[in-house]
Amino acid sequence: MFCMAEKRILGLDPGLATLGFGAVLCHATTDRQITDCVLPLDFGIIQTPPHLEIGDRLCMIYSDMQMLLDDVKPDLVAIEKMFFYRMGNTIAVAQARGVVILVLAQHQIPLVEFTPAQVKQALTGHGNADKHDVQQAVTRELKLSTVPKPDDCADALALALAAWFQN
Repeated sequence: MFCMAEKRILGLDPGLATLGFGAVLCHATTDRQITDCVLPLDFGIIQTPPHLEIGDRLCMIYSDMQMLLDDVKPDLVAIEKMFFYRMGNTIAVAQARGVVILVLAQHQIPLVEFTPAQVKQALTGHGNADKHDVQQAVTRELKLSTVPKPDDCADALALALAAWFQN
């Protein structure tokens, strides 16, 4: 006899201009003879137009996140920790990330955070893997015919998978 548990995990790659999302449906079993499985539910991006004021862009992220959570109904959300090369971009991304965290708190959805190195380690076994290796791992694990595009989608799916593997 085995028990199967289902979990919906939403991965989020935060950004002000482009916020990637990727949702997976995971089935875990207690019988070692039956393999756990994970299936892609949905992936895409939330985009905000650069000509809009920052407040309007954050409002768009807020309302789009509300709709996304209503559609996906995640049990857990995985989000990337802040990690940047250019200081100019950091504040805008942090603001968008704050809006996302607010929406998650309002919906009382648990949140886990991963650094890029932790995601790479979880998917490839190497914390210094390149983007291509991670994308190939996402494609393989989810049995997709092509790498999810744009990159923000693949990154979000990688976060969701990292959360599943951590489970």
